[in-house]
Amino acid sequence: MTAPLPADQVGRFLTVAETAEVLNVSTAQAYALVRSGELPAIKIGAAGHWRVERVELEAFIQARYEEARRAAHWRQTQFELLPELRSERLL
Repeated sequence: MTAPLPADQVGRFLTVAETAEVLNVSTAQAYALVRSGELPAIKIGAAGHWRVERVELEAFIQARYEEARRAAHWRQTQFELLPELRSERLL
């Protein structure tokens, strides 16, 4: 496996294999994200090769961070509503 190029040396569009490398997932997983529409991509050329725009990939990554942050906050809030799960004792 070759080392990924720095962001300033990569073109505007990434192949699915390059996208998979950035996300540290398999190529099949990256294709699944593209085919489901979760990760926006376009088909290029007669063969219909998928390409992912770098800004779309970064937006996807940021959205996953936000989703994780919100889920953690929600779990924390739900535990706060249950006194038996808080560290303080009820008298």
